[in-house]
Amino acid sequence: MASPAKFRIDVAIHDLLMSSAPTPPQPAAAMGEVLPTPVFPQYPEKLTDPGPETPPEKRKWGLKKIHRTARGWLVPYIRSRVQRGDFHPITSYLFVDYKCNLDCWYCWAFDNQVKGMTEDVAKRSIDWLHDSGCRVLALMGGEPLLRPDIAHKIVYYAAKKGFWIYLATNGRLLRPEVTDRLGDAGVAVFNFALDAWDVKPGLPKAVIPAQKNLEYVLRKQYVYDYMVFFNINICRNNMEDVRKITEYAREQRVATDYHINETPMLEQDEHFKHMHDNPTYIRPEDWRAVDELVDWIIAKNKAGYQMVNSVQRLQEIKAFVRMAAPEDVKRYGWFGDGTSSNGDVSHLLSGMHGIERSADGELQFKEWSCRAGENNVIIRPDGTVGPCFPMYGATYDWGNIDAPKLDAAAMREMKKTCQRHCFSTLNHNLAYCYNDQRVIKWLWQQAKNGFQGGARSFED
Repeated sequence: MASPAKFRIDVAIHDLLMSSAPTPPQPAAAMGEVLPTPVFPQYPEKLTDPGPETPPEKRKWGLKKIHRTARGWLVPYIRSRVQRGDFHPITSYLFVDYKCNLDCWYCWAFDNQVKGMTEDVAKRSIDWLHDSGCRVLALMGGEPLLRPDIAHKIVYYAAKKGFWIYLATNGRLLRPEVTDRLGDAGVAVFNFALDAWDVKPGLPKAVIPAQKNLEYVLRKQYVYDYMVFFNINICRNNMEDVRKITEYAREQRVATDYHINETPMLEQDEHFKHMHDNPTYIRPEDWRAVDELVDWIIAKNKAGYQMVNSVQRLQEIKAFVRMAAPEDVKRYGWFGDGTSSNGDVSHLLSGMHGIERSADGELQFKEWSCRAGENNVIIRPDGTVGPCFPMYGATYDWGNIDAPKLDAAAMREMKKTCQRHCFSTLNHNLAYCYNDQRVIKWLWQQAKNGFQGGARSFED
């Protein structure tokens, strides 16, 4: 089989992002600010409440939770529609640490040589986002719980400023005492990254080693009023695990969010060690199995399982794995086993409304009006900024929290190319909601249900 490409994006835009800047982005200057010391416990009665032994059949969201969610998402969205200017962030990624306690072989989103974010940069980042109208803050890594005290301070400070806070974690370091501190401080969502039931080659993010922590988090969500998601990356060596985790999520009444394993958008430096001979990368001979798994997930979605992904978005996974390997499609056919050519596959693309063929006949995403850098922003540990998660490694100078240079016109030109290679669920959802009719319809559906629908795709 052919070796995976070093990057997926077109060469010209790759060169622009990685080698055109005369000087690299400059870190934010140190100002000496510190985060306030959290009061803990703020709610001592919740600290001693163990939560239910079994999850309730249906979760009831109170007015306080509905208000917090609306303040985090709806109000900034409306503000972005009525205020002038191009930069109105709704979602933001704060990379608290770029180090990680695990080594997932597909993951380029960590580097253990990078120093963690200081309190000074964290506080000023939150203040900058707040002043820009943003109210959704995702704590990212690496692993953002390598320094739990810093994470606690960030959640406490951001929650006091009205942020809806999302924390992504592999769960190994989310001990019960850490869960209590973050829940008490005001975290809104824990997103557990789980790729396997137990550790397997290249996939250490597994249920079994994190299960004790996970079970505590699941019980205490009904005490602290946060939500739990399972974030699952579909790889060539975990397809049965994906099914098992999906059923476990159903039993626990929590939502799932699916991704398809990808090679990096941009070329990585020497810290990314697992480009070749990687057991997690999907190969042509796996395409039929991926199709079958996706069809199984879609059936569960239609049966009422809580999922962040829409049916349409899940269906597009089938095309995306082929888009990432057009030469393999030509060589091995649509199914990767030589039994089908790359001829007319229109019947297989039914429902994939975002897919088209390029002038040379290859599959690609249609223009989908990516909002990265306008309604979404990342902040690296040193305070430099960028438009989106896949562009973390770019050396292009988008400025920092003190002097951002997120030029909307330049980014729109860049997106004409890069969005045709991107499968970002978040940014697709952001783009989808910048249509007034869709938003009004969705809000009406939620209102009819008393805003009790739980976690579902924006498109459903």
